[in-house]
Amino acid sequence: MVSFFLAFIAVLPCAYSLVAPRQGLVDFFNPTANGGSMLDDAGNGLGEPLNVIVSGLSSPEVLTESGFENYAKAIGFSTECLGIHIGGPQSANLGDGNGFVNQTVELRQDYGNPDVGTCLESLIGGNHLRLFIQNGPEQDSGALFLAVSKEENVSQGHTIVPDGYDIGRDELSAAAIGTTSFGGVTYSTTATNLTDLLAAGSAGVNHDIATDGITTLLTVTVV
Repeated sequence: MVSFFLAFIAVLPCAYSLVAPRQGLVDFFNPTANGGSMLDDAGNGLGEPLNVIVSGLSSPEVLTESGFENYAKAIGFSTECLGIHIGGPQSANLGDGNGFVNQTVELRQDYGNPDVGTCLESLIGGNHLRLFIQNGPEQDSGALFLAVSKEENVSQGHTIVPDGYDIGRDELSAAAIGTTSFGGVTYSTTATNLTDLLAAGSAGVNHDIATDGITTLLTVTVV
C-alpha cells in the first residue's frame, strides 16, 4: 500500500507539493505546464508577475474569496476605497482549463485601518494585489495566485515603483509570516521561495520592470 501511494504521488502531473499532501491536494499546479502563464494579462500585450501563491494545502476556509479577504485584513490589506475601482481588471490563465479569467478581487494596503485605510493608499500609494484562483476542471488545486506590486501615489497615475514587483511581494510576505489575526480568526503562515516558475528580468513584464524571478509560496493555517 505504501509503495502504491508513493508511486501515485510521483506521477501527479506538474504538481508542486512541498509538504505531504492532505486528502490528495497539492500546493499548486504550474500554469505553464498546461498552456497558462506566470504573468497575468495587463491588456497591453504585457503582464504582471504572479509572484505570491497561497498554497492549496492551506486551511480550506482561507481558499475562498471571503476567507482570503479576511486573511488579507490580518496582514494589512483590504477592499478598495468606498468600493470604487478605477481601471480595467487584469486577467490570468492559470493552466487549469478555465482559460483567461478576470481577477477575482483587487485589494490594497490599508495602513492599519481596514475600513477606510485603502483610501489613503489610493492617494499616497502603497502595496496592492490582484487575486486569481486555480480552480478549473483540468488542474483544480484551489491555490490562490497573487499579482503583488507596490505603486506610486495618485499624482503618478498609480504606476509601479522601481523594483515594485519584488518589493510588493517581499512586503506582503513579511507581513504574513508568523501569527496574525482578524475578525476572530487567527492564522499561522509559513513561506518558501521558489525560483523555477518566473523568469528573472523584464521580458514580457508590464512597465518594463525587471524581477528577480522569485515566487513566494505561503501556506496559511487557521489555528
